[in-house]
Amino acid sequence: MRLDLFLKTARLVKRRVVAQSLCEAGRVLVNGREARSSREIRTGDRIAVHYAARTVDIEVLIVPERPGRMNSPDLYRVLSETRVSGGEEPWKRSPS
Repeated sequence: MRLDLFLKTARLVKRRVVAQSLCEAGRVLVNGREARSSREIRTGDRIAVHYAARTVDIEVLIVPERPGRMNSPDLYRVLSETRVSGGEEPWKRSPS
């Protein structure tokens, strides 16, 4: 399943076009690397989504064969969720 479709199916974003915009802006990382919206997601992948005011890091538990009525919390496990104070862009910081 494509990254943008997974983000929508898992309800991490409301619309697929929003997921695509986040990817184009470099605000979605898969296994620590910036990812295109067309990237294929596999079980075990770690996805970090950098929203305006928070960052969510998840591990993919199930990749559905097609979007549907799966219970979205069953698709992933939240590893961490951090709030970002005004003006910071943690996804652009170089690793220490």
